[in-house]
Amino acid sequence: MPIYEYRCEKCRRTTSVLTTRISEKVEAVCAHCGGKKMSRLMSRFAMPRSEESRMESLADPSRMGDIDENDPKSVARMMKRMGKEMGDEFGGAEFDEAVEEIESGGDLGDDGSDEGDI
Repeated sequence: MPIYEYRCEKCRRTTSVLTTRISEKVEAVCAHCGGKKMSRLMSRFAMPRSEESRMESLADPSRMGDIDENDPKSVARMMKRMGKEMGDEFGGAEFDEAVEEIESGGDLGDDGSDEGDI
């Protein structure tokens, strides 16, 4: 099902409209002010990338310059970037929980060491 985006000529805000078919005629109404004079916008789209391409992006040394392995928040930021780059197969509730634990400076291992099962 396509999603089209429109900009209201009255309040200049964007409204998304979900349609059931591409051929369906859309009568867009602004979700913010109720305006009916709408301009259709060019929507963003996702470009699938291979696993190899994603791994190359993660290995780029220019993306590692701000990482300080002694700073938990720095490591958490790097992990968030990795999660974004790897997509659904890398993310999830457990991953988010581990990143939050690192950000808070909490202990990762059950034995008092920094060697958790992340």
